[in-house]
Amino acid sequence: WTKEKCQRALGKIDTRIEAILSECDAVDEYEQNQDSLVKMEKKLKNKKVLKAKVEEILKELKEENKKSINTTDSESTRINSIQGSHVGYSLQGVFDEKYGLIVNEDVVSENNDLNQFAKQIDQANEVLEKKCDTACADSGYANTDELQKIDKQKIKVVVPSQRQASRKEPKPFHKSNFQYDSEKDCYICPEGHFLTYRYINKREQNKVYIISEKTICKQCPHWGVCTKSQQGRQITRLINEEVKHKIEAKYEQSESQAIYKLRQQKAELPFGHIKRNLKVDAFLLRGRDGVKAEASLLASFFNIRRMITLIGARALIKKLKNLASFRGAFLLDRWNFALPLPSAGLENFAYPKKEIRPNKENSVFVFIENSDKAEKIWINRLFVSRRSVELPLFMSKNISLN
Repeated sequence: WTKEKCQRALGKIDTRIEAILSECDAVDEYEQNQDSLVKMEKKLKNKKVLKAKVEEILKELKEENKKSINTTDSESTRINSIQGSHVGYSLQGVFDEKYGLIVNEDVVSENNDLNQFAKQIDQANEVLEKKCDTACADSGYANTDELQKIDKQKIKVVVPSQRQASRKEPKPFHKSNFQYDSEKDCYICPEGHFLTYRYINKREQNKVYIISEKTICKQCPHWGVCTKSQQGRQITRLINEEVKHKIEAKYEQSESQAIYKLRQQKAELPFGHIKRNLKVDAFLLRGRDGVKAEASLLASFFNIRRMITLIGARALIKKLKNLASFRGAFLLDRWNFALPLPSAGLENFAYPKKEIRPNKENSVFVFIENSDKAEKIWINRLFVSRRSVELPLFMSKNISLN
């Protein structure tokens, strides 16, 4: 539901209500308590209920400043893809450089990736229990504010701007062909005229520069090509424009180019495996919690299969058994359980009576499953962290984001 759709629906409902009331007045004279009148009263009631629902949706759109709302799954959003526009979620993934394991997965209700870079890298670093050396992503994540958050952490950021990703030659009067004078805080156009600072656009977080005299542009031979505005040419500059130039320069380095070329291999492969091999092209559950659970399972499936390829099934089972024993002993110490850990494994181990959960198996794993956050960390540490799994070089220096 969008604001426009709500307005159209309200108009149709009001028209229909008026028509039903007119019919009721006409029938009321000679068909009191007849079946036709009863049907019209039901129709009128249904229309009023529908109108109340639409008005409630419209109110929510205004209060939360949303463009649209899905009444079936209110946490979802409109996703634009090559298949068209549809309701859904955005699946985020962070991947290890060397072996291509999924370090962290997440599901968000946003139709683009511009606000995700810092959040996803921070979550991945939390899983690894250390900062990565390099974070790489495609131009869809090129939000200077987000990239700056990671750059401040002394992590090398390899993300092309939209201009760099397009690889198109800038037009003759593109902003890049205007010279910026940092001392005077102004731009100089290719014809040598000055564009001076006027104001800050708080919504877009940029500074606006406008030609000193609008008549200069109208008398310029490039009028109509450089600008068609009656106020003359204007240019916007990000408040942190220097950071943008710094990250663009890093991307142009030969080392960064090699890393970015590797990104496509590491970041696209898991999605291809999930969509094509596992035949998962849509989430089955509604609500963000359910979708996150699906994403966590899919990441687990991929990582298990990947590790079997790397070290073999028997070696993986052995390491997971060792890990289970280690985690079980850790929980025993942490919660001061009186019973010793059985040497055969955890399957017969029970919580103290006060810790027993109904409808759950009495195992150490039950406690972990009770917390969404703990469950996610458990899965990711199990499959990624070298400290837990003890697989060589599983904690890589570089991280790719998609």
